[in-house]
Amino acid sequence: MGMKSDIEIAQEAEKLPISQVAAGLGLPEDSLELYGKYKAKLTEECLSSLQDREDGKLILVTAINPTPAGEGKTTISIGLADAFHQMGKRVCLALREPSLGPCFGVKGGAAGGGMAQVIPMEDLNLHFTGDFHAITSANNLLAAMLDDSLHFGNPLRIDPTRIVWKRCMDMNDRALRNITVGLGGHANGPVREDHFVITAASEIMATLCLAENMADLKERLARIVVAYDYDGGPVTAGQLGAVGAMAALLRDAIRPNMMQTLEHTPALVHGGPFANIAHGCNSVRATRAALKLADYTITEAGFGADLGAEKFLDIKCRLAGLKPSAVVLVASIQALKYNGGVPKTELHQENLPALERGIVNLEKHIENLHKFGIPVVVTLNSFVSDTDAESRFVEQFCTEHGCAFAKAEVWAKGGRSGLDLAEKVLQTMEETPSAYHPIYDTGAPLKDKIETIAREIYGADGVEYTAAASKALKTLEDNGFGGLPVCIAKTQYSLSDDQHKLGRPTGFHITVRDAYVSAGAGFVVVLTGEIIQMPGLPKVPAALKIDVKDDGVITGLF
Repeated sequence: MGMKSDIEIAQEAEKLPISQVAAGLGLPEDSLELYGKYKAKLTEECLSSLQDREDGKLILVTAINPTPAGEGKTTISIGLADAFHQMGKRVCLALREPSLGPCFGVKGGAAGGGMAQVIPMEDLNLHFTGDFHAITSANNLLAAMLDDSLHFGNPLRIDPTRIVWKRCMDMNDRALRNITVGLGGHANGPVREDHFVITAASEIMATLCLAENMADLKERLARIVVAYDYDGGPVTAGQLGAVGAMAALLRDAIRPNMMQTLEHTPALVHGGPFANIAHGCNSVRATRAALKLADYTITEAGFGADLGAEKFLDIKCRLAGLKPSAVVLVASIQALKYNGGVPKTELHQENLPALERGIVNLEKHIENLHKFGIPVVVTLNSFVSDTDAESRFVEQFCTEHGCAFAKAEVWAKGGRSGLDLAEKVLQTMEETPSAYHPIYDTGAPLKDKIETIAREIYGADGVEYTAAASKALKTLEDNGFGGLPVCIAKTQYSLSDDQHKLGRPTGFHITVRDAYVSAGAGFVVVLTGEIIQMPGLPKVPAALKIDVKDDGVITGLF
């Protein structure tokens, strides 16, 4: 079984009708709007009916900094949920939707892997229920209405050199990062520089994922800053009159999607903001619905704990009033050895000195998560090449650092291999009540908030600001955005803003080069290092392996 590809395992799995999976959470069939037999959206009536229910417990799955060796955060999330399900617990997953960019690029999909997957995985990794397309359309409608207003006399006195709204598409396409629009004469609108971001990095994605309901979404859309006028004041989507039409495009996209795992555990899969640019969490609506439907909700946040978990805890939980009960921190022995300086080709060999050098990355993430007042369980996503001595070393390290520890082989064996982890999580929640709190006060100045994250979470000695960044932060505070949380865009590969600094870097500064407001989402985005908002395809993209057989079966999708 282990030799089969993810897609072969997924395609051979027995799928239950999604209405049957929903029934396991006590949902009648009329709670669902079916998209075929195996996926559905929850209806607005269903979401409204859940509001008075008690919340279950919320468990966050996060990881050390990602490496080419892989950590398997989504795989562990799914395997842990399957283990809870096997124990007879009422459990629901709350995961993000994949972006097409990574699917056809280098990273692969986001449906888990091996024996711990959400199915049908090819549906999820391709167009799914159209949420990403709806977000793309709403984003680009706003861009078109902005250019239309410029073309017809510019009544809002928009300064064309200070347009901040970018077009988007859900694909890696480096040629669209910086472009010129409006060529071909007056009829085609004023000539200006423009840009594309990938849909997962767009403000509409972040906004939809933090919205409570349609009324809240419309209020957030109205606040989106698209440009500044000649007096330096912000111009919003509300002033352009775009909100109603954008909301119409997003009417279905705002409703969470239900799927199942290979073991028929229910999963709400909704929204997909990147964590190295946006906040990296699935939608508030899906997480809330899962908490009402189940006694245990297992969710994940993108990339390492320095990005996804920090944003989950400082932005999403704060804005949505969520209180996580425990954090599962995923590591792999191969990834820890990579952090210890071992090249990718030699990670399969036992190397305790390298493990000792690299485990400082895990150590920093444990310390960081404890700063939020939440108990931590470390789990090793086990590979066949791991040795007993290496596993013992990690377990002893975790015990010394006040964490429960469990190995999980859910990729190879499914939920039954996550039972020890599930027991440790239950025990930890029972013995150590969560005292969750964010690590900064939103009332502090923007630079203070940035410095708190840089020092406390990244381990930096301080922050350096380019002249442009200092000016941007002052403009944001002058325009009333200083009281928002900050969402730092940073490389995922290092705790620092230099992707080559592995392990636990010290003696460095974070460089902030720009900042802008995502007023709809409700945070200020702070750009560090060389973060790119529109990825490119690699030299050998995954797209080269993907195909469709004559009978319609998709192949090569991992």
